Amino acid sequence: MPEASDIPSLVGPEFGPTDTSSDAQQLIILCHGLGADGFDLIGLAPYFAQVLPHAHFVSPNAPEICDMVPPGMQSGYQWFSLLLREEENMLYGARSAEPILNKFIDDQLAKYNLSEDKLALIGFSQGTMMSIFVGTRREKPVAGIVGFSGRLIGKDELADEITSRPPMVLINGDQDELVPVDQQPEAIEKLQAAGVTVEGHIRPGLGHSIDAEGIQIACDFLKKIFA
Repeated sequence: MPEASDIPSLVGPEFGPTDTSSDAQQLIILCHGLGADGFDLIGLAPYFAQVLPHAHFVSPNAPEICDMVPPGMQSGYQWFSLLLREEENMLYGARSAEPILNKFIDDQLAKYNLSEDKLALIGFSQGTMMSIFVGTRREKPVAGIVGFSGRLIGKDELADEITSRPPMVLINGDQDELVPVDQQPEAIEKLQAAGVTVEGHIRPGLGHSIDAEGIQIACDFLKKIFA
């Protein structure tokens, strides 16, 4: 394990109560997908704030510059490289990024003086992969995880490595050209076998994206876990 001082700190846009003394009753961390940045998901915060008006939202930029952007184009960020997409490569990448996201989570909880049961993780694509990977391996469970357009990394290692079982909702489009929709039932099967309560929703006609119905499903889930 790297020393805490060697782990990079993440930054990104925020929404909601900012006084750390404070008004924040829940913390929502949004993890973006490959090649994007924190601004890609922070726009969802006002929708979720309708059901969590006292939550603070933060959407960090992932730790690496994306290595799949064509030369000359402005680059976004990645949690880890997806140039090689074999399971072992993605598992290595998730393990490398795990302490970075964990440090960010710990720092944000300390900043707002909140415990894990007041925290939800919301991911999109690679951000979903990281949210599930980290969320099932923390010492204390977070309140819940919302995963848009993602998949489960380390499915064969999960049973031996899981230490937390937060409830989850997974939302995928049946026209997703990047993460095949059949990844969802496979993820649900593995997660349920490991003792995780998880519900899945397949959105008809949806590609690698988030639609209004998916946002509503997430809102209902957030309202339920923080009731």
